[in-house]
This record gives sequence, structure tokens and C-alpha cells, in this order.
Amino acid sequence: MRAVQVITTTGPSDLEIRDVPEPTPGLDDVLIEVHSVGTAFPDLLLSRGQYQLKPEPPFTLGADFAGVVVSGPDGFKPGDRVAGVAPYGGAAELVANPAISTFHLPDHVSFDEGAALPMNYLTAHFTLAERAELEPGETVLVLGASGGVGTASLQVAKGLGARTIAVVSTDAKAQVARDAGADEVILLDGFKDAAHELTGGKGVDVVVDPVGGDAFTDALRSLAPQGRVMVVGFAAGQGIPEVKVNRLLLNNVDVRGVGWGAYAMVRPGYMHEQWAAIEPMLADGTIKPPIGATYPLVDYGQALIDIDERRALGKTVVHVR
Repeated sequence: MRAVQVITTTGPSDLEIRDVPEPTPGLDDVLIEVHSVGTAFPDLLLSRGQYQLKPEPPFTLGADFAGVVVSGPDGFKPGDRVAGVAPYGGAAELVANPAISTFHLPDHVSFDEGAALPMNYLTAHFTLAERAELEPGETVLVLGASGGVGTASLQVAKGLGARTIAVVSTDAKAQVARDAGADEVILLDGFKDAAHELTGGKGVDVVVDPVGGDAFTDALRSLAPQGRVMVVGFAAGQGIPEVKVNRLLLNNVDVRGVGWGAYAMVRPGYMHEQWAAIEPMLADGTIKPPIGATYPLVDYGQALIDIDERRALGKTVVHVR
């Protein structure tokens, strides 16, 4: 079968499509015929050997995927439509994935949308419900709001009863955020002052920051008292920001780390609890993943290059079949 493999950790330009043996599922694995694979910033880092997880090459990329069950344990039967998530390994024609991280896909959700769901939307749910302890009526500001994590955070925040403010860098990205359901959209340049204006001078309750870089300090300054900045990632590629902790003390604000994978992967059943929590949002249309560009399997590397060069809008998806 075909798979997208990292042979040498020299970046997305050097990925190879290789024929590899078909997987042999374990007793608790679901064997899935993959149709669509979502790409994400961790894939880019993995291709460069820069992610905290460092598998030994050669290895197959792909964290999010959707397709059809070939075989599985109780609860999964051949022909079921499913989505799954794994640290890597999903960008292949067949995947053996643990049942604890495989989810039934509603009939109205496409395979492309299914491949956009697990990592981004379960991360967003963990960020907002678990780490931020979001309350209905609070205001959530989302940096990088036109990307996969950003649009997921906007929609999950809406589903949890929050007001949402999207921060984007261009007018094209502003439209993506609006289409994803943002209540307000503001530009990155001057977003701190705009956020204060939109909140009557109070500031926002939660900032979701998958970007890092230069915007982080103004994210802290945009908080209301007892507000929380959620550190989700560093897609800006400008280095990891530092916090002057006296600012936290003086303003009674928090900076909280969000490591969904490290938390969820060691708690069997937790991901299915999360999936159950977002299913009503899927059913009523609050969650509808915006799909950006799609690519054939042979262009997986180009999909990652486009993410790296900040051209991606919404979730980038690769077609396996």
C-alpha cells in the first residue's frame, strides 16, 4: 500500500510516497480504509525532526484521517464511516488505529470534514472546556483565527456559549473567520486596542493562541482581570515567547499551557467523552470544519509547504482515494 513517509528529517520537500506493508491490527484496533487525511503544523515539525515526538525514520506522517472500517472490535463493523487520530501514521491507504481514538462519523459529515475534526476540534474542546474552564457568556479572542485550530476554536467556543472575536492578518482570512461563525473579526495590527474597544474597555476573558511570536505580549494585555491566555502552539515560527510574571501578578491573569495529546493519549475513554461533547455541535451545524485547499497524496509535501508559508486557510486536506 502507499504511504507518505519521512525518510530523512530534512523537511516537506523530501517526503516520499512509498509502498509499505499493510498493517496488522491488534485486538483493540480498527482497520480503516483511509479516504482523506488532514495536514497540520505538527506534521511539518515532524518532517524536520523538530517536534517533541521524534519517531525514527522512516515513518509515515498523518495525524487526522477519515475513511471506512474494514474490520474492528465491538462497536465497529465493516462499512462504518469513521474518523481517527494518532500521533502519526495516518497518511496511508490502510491504517490500524486504536478504538479509543477512532470515532463514528455522522452521515452528513464528509470524509474531508472528518479528517479536519479530531485533532483540531478535540484540541479546541480541551483548550476551552478543560484548561480555560470557559463559562457561557464569556468572551474568547482567537489568534490565527483562519487556520485549522483557529476556526475550530471559534466554533467550539460558540458551542459552549461564548462570544468570539477572531484575529486575522488579511481580509481574505477575515472572511474565513466570519464564515466559521466569528461574532467579531479584527486585524492583527492593533488587535489589543480593538479588543478593548469591543469589550467596553474590560478586555477578553480567554485568548486562544496557536500562533505565539510577537502577538503574545499584546494577547496578555488584552485580558480582562482573571483572564486566561491559552498557549496552544507556535505557528508563527518566531520563537517561543517569554512571560514577565509580574504582569500576571499585577493584573490577576493566567497563562496556561495546552497539551491535548499528552493529556488525552494516556486517559483511555477521554477522547470519546470529548467526541460525545461535540456531537451535538456537529448535529446542529455549530461545528462545520472549513476545508481550504485539497491535494492528491503525491502533493502531501506541498500541502505542508503551504502551511509553513502561511498560505493555508481553514483545514488543508489530502485525498488518499
